[in-house]
Amino acid sequence: MKTKIAIIGATGYTGVELLRLLLAHPEVEITALTSQKYIGLPIEEVFPSLKGRLSLVCEELNVERISQKADVIFTALPHKRAMEVVPLFYERGKRIVDLSADFRFRKAGIYEEWYQKHQAPELLSISVYGLPELHREEIRKATIVGNPGCYPTGALIGLIPLVKEGFISLDGIVVDSKSGVSGAGRDVVLESLFCEVNEGVKAYKIFSHRHTPEIEQELSELAQREVKVTFVPHLIPMDRGILTTLYVHLNKKLKTRDLLKLFEESYQEEPFVRVYSEGRLPNTKDVRGSNFCDVGIVVSETDERAVIVTAIDNLVKGASGEAIQNMNLMVGYPETMGLDGIPLAP
Repeated sequence: MKTKIAIIGATGYTGVELLRLLLAHPEVEITALTSQKYIGLPIEEVFPSLKGRLSLVCEELNVERISQKADVIFTALPHKRAMEVVPLFYERGKRIVDLSADFRFRKAGIYEEWYQKHQAPELLSISVYGLPELHREEIRKATIVGNPGCYPTGALIGLIPLVKEGFISLDGIVVDSKSGVSGAGRDVVLESLFCEVNEGVKAYKIFSHRHTPEIEQELSELAQREVKVTFVPHLIPMDRGILTTLYVHLNKKLKTRDLLKLFEESYQEEPFVRVYSEGRLPNTKDVRGSNFCDVGIVVSETDERAVIVTAIDNLVKGASGEAIQNMNLMVGYPETMGLDGIPLAP
């Protein structure tokens, strides 16, 4: 019997990406879609790309009714709204993958410092941060998974082996990320309009971006000490993709091939992490539409500096693809099921 899926907030970019990917998943059936804006409209009218593939009608959120139709709930709601909804599905015994920030943090105090007062702090202790490359076994047993943010996914995959093995100084880590405009969501916002974004690149929210504490939480837990990073996000004029450049200081003189060996050994069993050979660096075009995270490494020949570059599709590995990867683990399906598509080219 197929797993029945409901998507709460199906008409944003992460919602439609969930639909695109789940329609290729052989073991799931989408049974319910909710939307505030498009209640009563068939989803194929909201997104013509789905025409002929899915004709479900967008409905108003009714937790009781949807719980009767679904086994697994994806909540693709704005931050602060998800924590109102997730407890209601949890009480009804549903497994939940939440794509907002509301269940990514272990401590309510950190969430409240960056967002607002948490309305379900008692659930933070049982929710799991949904980065399979770091928390795979916990995800398998989880009822609530807080799907990582897009920026933290690319940053953490580029840093985990280095921190885990003690190869780098934990002081002075710089995370420089450049994201396509879809990362800002589907709402009409002045800063995301074509004429505001086209032919320009800008940094934003330096020292104040809400993905900063996610990165620091996971690195601190891994290192067993407090880790702070300098995170500088940029908006660039493309639809999707994130290129993250990580600047670190090694604890001893190493060569590029030494770090490549570390990454290759660390990720050899990871189905969605591709480590590039020496002399090659990732490009967001090469992961477009896929759940891959590509990694490239360059070590200075004169001192202890190193640069790691990662590329992801922010809507797939940075959001909806990773959410399905987590669902596969929670339900017991092969981790790659429904996610083994080749990146688009060109």
